[in-house]
Amino acid sequence: MTKRKSSLLNQGLIGFSWLLLFFFLGSYLITETWTWGYRGKWTNINTYMPRKERIFTEKELLKYDGTDPSLPIYLAIDGEVFDVTKGRGWYGKGGSYHHFSGKDAARAYVTGCFQDHLTHDLRGLNENELKGVAHWKKFYENHHTYHKIGRVIHDPIPQDAPLPKPCKSAMKQKP
Repeated sequence: MTKRKSSLLNQGLIGFSWLLLFFFLGSYLITETWTWGYRGKWTNINTYMPRKERIFTEKELLKYDGTDPSLPIYLAIDGEVFDVTKGRGWYGKGGSYHHFSGKDAARAYVTGCFQDHLTHDLRGLNENELKGVAHWKKFYENHHTYHKIGRVIHDPIPQDAPLPKPCKSAMKQKP
């Protein structure tokens, strides 16, 4: 490479470095964050750390329900398991969302029945309710502190098993 080309390359790298510096400095001065206020999975270091996906049985997942402070807290939605340990105040023992911890309670996310519908069984849900499950799944996938760690394998639901009964307390809340 000639000296002229080398000099142009160096100037370009220096210019780009200054541009990056002003970008991040401007972000911090305006939003008090280095990422222009963005908080999503791309700012979570766990997004960039490759790890082997863990496979859980329902019984194994139950150990991570937040009752043992020495263990992480996991929850599942539609078969995907997420680490929500950083939300221990919400998902740990006594937390508002503790009923979701240690299990796949996808149905309860959209029915609002936190006693009888803590199940992965989505049979009988309408299209809007299924979209609601997808919304909550995406919430955990894109969260800035929670991250996916694996999948839960459910026992098959017998074809002749009755659908979960509608929850009376949740039905009262629906318009």
